[in-house]
Amino acid sequence: MSTREVLEMAMALKPEEKFLVVEGLLKSLDEPDRKLEEIWFEEAEKRLHAYRKGSLRGIAMEEIFG
Repeated sequence: MSTREVLEMAMALKPEEKFLVVEGLLKSLDEPDRKLEEIWFEEAEKRLHAYRKGSLRGIAMEEIFG
């Protein structure tokens, strides 16, 4: 089934049914991407380790948002 066909079928639904479809689609977009989370976790661990070793310096919040 093509995207266009799915959309046409969805448009024919009753308002309550459309709401359920939209709600389900939005919820599916909000699900975390496990692979991306893993990559960011590893990066955060590397940065924290580098900071604690002294090879990475922190930046004051005022410098960033000042």
